[in-house]
Amino acid sequence: MTINSRQKQTTLAINLGLACNTLLAFFKTFVGIIGHSQALLADGINSTSDVVYYIIAKIYTNLADQPADKEHPYGHQQLEHISSLIIGAFILTTAVAIFWNSINTVFDLLRTTNISESASYLALTTALITIILKIILNIISLKIAKTTNNPTVYAIAYDHRNDIFSASAASIGIFFSILGYLWVDPLAGALVALIIFKTGIKILQDSANELMTGTPGKKTQSIIKKVVLKTKGVKAIEELLIHKYGPYMVINLTINIDGTLTVTQGNKISNTVEKSLYKNFNFIRKVHVHFHPPKKQVH
Repeated sequence: MTINSRQKQTTLAINLGLACNTLLAFFKTFVGIIGHSQALLADGINSTSDVVYYIIAKIYTNLADQPADKEHPYGHQQLEHISSLIIGAFILTTAVAIFWNSINTVFDLLRTTNISESASYLALTTALITIILKIILNIISLKIAKTTNNPTVYAIAYDHRNDIFSASAASIGIFFSILGYLWVDPLAGALVALIIFKTGIKILQDSANELMTGTPGKKTQSIIKKVVLKTKGVKAIEELLIHKYGPYMVINLTINIDGTLTVTQGNKISNTVEKSLYKNFNFIRKVHVHFHPPKKQVH
């Protein structure tokens, strides 16, 4: 996938989410109020926070697309992980706010002798429409995330999945509220908050790991080693260090070659290794190859 194509698909995922969440935030909050549904109102607040961090994601993604410069020779893709980190933080704070408000409402219903109004069928219809829309958005975003390997888009896909769970819980709560079990609706809002909180933690953990330049999986390392060892003149791999910069990688490689070869011959082998890696992996930004004879050949 070309960088331009990756940027276009990432922008598509963000713009779709931003447009849909803006509409949903308004309708769910409005219907939650007039339809007397605490769960739908909580879901509407969640969508409102979604709009805020989608805008932040859009800004950071645009900044991440800037070309490399002297201060950032490997590009600005790490900003994608910072964007994902911010999304995770927003999700956590939203979850805490929804949980606190929902639990307070449950206690209020249990303490009061006044009969509150039950949720309306309009609230139930809105929640069901949200589920359908979010399923479609989740499928699209997850497909783009897998294609682009963009952490921000993965966070967006996880958020759409969260919204499916939250809207489902809201639907159940609203349904029971219509039947007269008013306490189920805010309790569903609290359960929604727990689901949202768990996803926020996962996004924060993944983003923090990537920002600390976590290494790729063993499968990727194994494939890279196979390509290197196939190169004529390479006796062994002494060290392989891989640093991740967003979706790209910088490789520092030390290979063993025959100690009787000249420096020119060694350079030829290392250049061949570099070309082979660039040819086989489009996610490699830079390769540094060092070479020397095996330790048993060093005198």
